[in-house]
Amino acid sequence: MKMSGINNNQSILFLVILAFFISLLANAYDPDPLQDFCVAVTDSDAAVLVNGKICKDPKTVTSDDFYHSGLNKPGEIVSQYGSKVSLVFIDQLAGLNTLGISIVRIDFAVGGVNPPHSHPHASEILLCTEGTLYAGFISSNPSNPGDKNRLFAKILNPGDVFVFPKGLIHFQYNLGNDTAVAIASLNSQNPGVVTLSKAVFGSDPPVNPEALVKGFQLDIEVVRQLQSLTWIGHG
Repeated sequence: MKMSGINNNQSILFLVILAFFISLLANAYDPDPLQDFCVAVTDSDAAVLVNGKICKDPKTVTSDDFYHSGLNKPGEIVSQYGSKVSLVFIDQLAGLNTLGISIVRIDFAVGGVNPPHSHPHASEILLCTEGTLYAGFISSNPSNPGDKNRLFAKILNPGDVFVFPKGLIHFQYNLGNDTAVAIASLNSQNPGVVTLSKAVFGSDPPVNPEALVKGFQLDIEVVRQLQSLTWIGHG
């Protein structure tokens, strides 16, 4: 009877450990929707895939499907932000499909900024490889409406790492006297990007300016001037 009790306990322990490792494997994939929305349809011809693309026949898969080159080269900076984000998402590397990971290189001119933005589908870990960056994120609204959102920020030098939690507004700014470079990894094959300035003032159709006047406590002419600018996403 004792031996039976020991075997039962060992079996339970084994099942607990097995369940733990299965949960780790499950979390290696994107658990959340990778689209902003998914409207139901009854026509299969009008449907699109969710959280991934059509899988290639495994027999035709090659090493090139898991390979991407070029992140050693500086990105061409042409945006008004003074930065360039070179993406390696699923559209650049098909082998990322279903794996729940991606990587980017960010180049900064002197005074360049990766403007405040968020990734609705991913957390991010950023490594500064060249230059000096001021990087930070802002917390979600506190439970007390009168309390301020908290800023978590650090000055990063080569070799320094900073983490941006999923969905929170974050940024990087080159405050050094030379160009800067960072490499960032995200836990989604398609993290999504919402650049705040572009989303709010550059939407199509535009947001009613009266709503922005109230929401941002700005003069109507300031809002109209901001809406007249050409906004682009960071990248």
